[in-house]
Parts: sequence; C-alpha cells; structure tokens
Amino acid sequence: MPDFRLGDIIDDHCIKCRRVTNHAIVSLVSAEPAKVRCRTCYHDHDYRHEQAPPSKKDLKKAELFKEVLAAAAPPGTAMDADEPPAESEPPAKAAKKVAARGKKA
Repeated sequence: MPDFRLGDIIDDHCIKCRRVTNHAIVSLVSAEPAKVRCRTCYHDHDYRHEQAPPSKKDLKKAELFKEVLAAAAPPGTAMDADEPPAESEPPAKAAKKVAARGKKA
C-alpha cells in the first residue's frame, strides 16, 4: 500500500467530467485519500476509488424489479384467506376454482 501525501496525483472517477482522470489529493483520513480535486475541471469531490456511480437508469430498473418481486405472490397463496387450502386437490382443479372466483366478482 503506497503512502499518500497531500498533493499527490492519483486516478479517480470525476463525476463532473464523467470519466477517470488525474486527481490531486486534497485531504487524507487515516492515511487514505478522502477528498480529491480533478486536474481537468478542478472539481472537488470524495475519493471514489476509480468507480463510477450507478446510472439513474440502472437504479430505476432495480427499483421497478423490486416492486415486481414484492407484488408477486409465492405459489399457493393465490387462494383467499377465509378458505382453507385443499392439499389433496390437484393444481389444475385449484386453478379453475380461482378463475371461477374471479368471474363472480
């Protein structure tokens, strides 16, 4: 592990330039860079260890996927709570019952 000093030049992902560029170390915490300054646009930001933040599109996809998973009921919970499940009933017959309930409503 190299010894970092204030003013040393390291590579990091600049959120303003949106790419990995040279940065000068502005502050250190426990001998590790905490804040850096981009040498291209002079923007100060936290040291990101050369990793770009996830795009807003990827975050939106993950959020929608979690909603779908939360809304999907596990198999066997499609029946109403007031009716006990018939364990000896074949799945096709149970599916017909559920479909018939939907038509009544």
